[in-house]
Amino acid sequence: MSDTPAKPLFTLRRTAVLLLALAAGGAWWLSHRGAPAGDAAAMQKGGLPVAVGVAPVRKMDAPLQLTALGTVTSTYTVTLQSRVVGELKQVHFTEGQAVKKGQLLFSLDERPYVAALDQAKGQLLHDQALLDNARIDLQRYQQLVAQNSLAKQQLDTQAALVKQYEGTVKMDKGAVEAAQANVDYTRIVSPIDGRVGLRLVDPGNIVQTSSTTGMTVITQTQPINVVFAIPEGSLGQLLQASGVNQKLGVEAWDRDNKNKLADGKLLALDSQLNTSTGTINIKASFANEKQQLFPNQFVNVNLQLGVREHATVVPSVAIQLGKVGHYVYTVNDDSTVSVSKVELGPVSGDNTIIESGVHPGQRVVIDGVDKLRSGAKVKVIDRLAQASSAASDDGSGGRQHHGKHDGSGSWSAGHQQTSAAH
Repeated sequence: MSDTPAKPLFTLRRTAVLLLALAAGGAWWLSHRGAPAGDAAAMQKGGLPVAVGVAPVRKMDAPLQLTALGTVTSTYTVTLQSRVVGELKQVHFTEGQAVKKGQLLFSLDERPYVAALDQAKGQLLHDQALLDNARIDLQRYQQLVAQNSLAKQQLDTQAALVKQYEGTVKMDKGAVEAAQANVDYTRIVSPIDGRVGLRLVDPGNIVQTSSTTGMTVITQTQPINVVFAIPEGSLGQLLQASGVNQKLGVEAWDRDNKNKLADGKLLALDSQLNTSTGTINIKASFANEKQQLFPNQFVNVNLQLGVREHATVVPSVAIQLGKVGHYVYTVNDDSTVSVSKVELGPVSGDNTIIESGVHPGQRVVIDGVDKLRSGAKVKVIDRLAQASSAASDDGSGGRQHHGKHDGSGSWSAGHQQTSAAH
């Protein structure tokens, strides 16, 4: 009997096996391409744990502060102008040097003003002599009138002449004082203690009183001010803190927020809010002994509002925002993570005060959060050891860390420098 009818049956069987293999492969791919959020724990039971960095939830006295970007402003700024017209003879300072109040800075040609002063003094002497002679005649006329030897009208006329000369002498004294002032104005002195800027006029030029640029600019740098703005929402917190301490501490940090430049105190609040920005301007004063603050310099400002005692804090990087509100991932004893909803309090440096939701002793995830779901398996990684190993491999020697390591692969959050990014 012929075997020809069996060939289609064999082909059908081979096709069925191939389809079953494709279906099995598709099912495997669908099961491994990524689980939904609710199935992450089930997926990871048979997979590798997620590497994360953690930090402990701590109870501490947390310093409260507001951060902002500020501009350094001089307490006093003076554009030096000449009060008289004249040739600039000499400059008595070096550009950029510190000067004291009353220090001589410029000398003008004083000769025309000295001559005018001499003329005014001469006129005063002339008129003073006339006044003295008129007073002598007045005394004589008074005696003659008493003896009925002179008409009273002539006495009255002499008395009026004395008054006239007294007025003339008074005008002459004013002219002498004005001429003396002009002589003094040829010596231009610093009106304040401060730092002198660049010279804007050179010797030999005729200095005009109508100049719009001035001769130089002097800025007072000790003390110096910093002006910054805080949002309207933080005003209540500031007013509450200033009610307890009217001289709240203020720190000025450099542009990169790495080095503290100076410590100062709160000086004043503006009288009204800026409606266009929703902020209020604040001025702080700094002694600036080390001259690290310079007018028009941009600085990061930390306004200290006191301390919240026995506060529960976590690193701010651990806090996430989702449909449930703010939450953190806490690490359980079985090396899984849970979502813990938290109620946030004020920011304290790189930490945030937690009003409720976690308690001291728990550990929260601060690194690798984007790969987590509730119930996921985790492996705590010692980030300090990793950084040291990487630095050794590239020969850089590592970068200094300012944090404290608790020996369990986690970072404590109380080490950070104050940041103006909050």
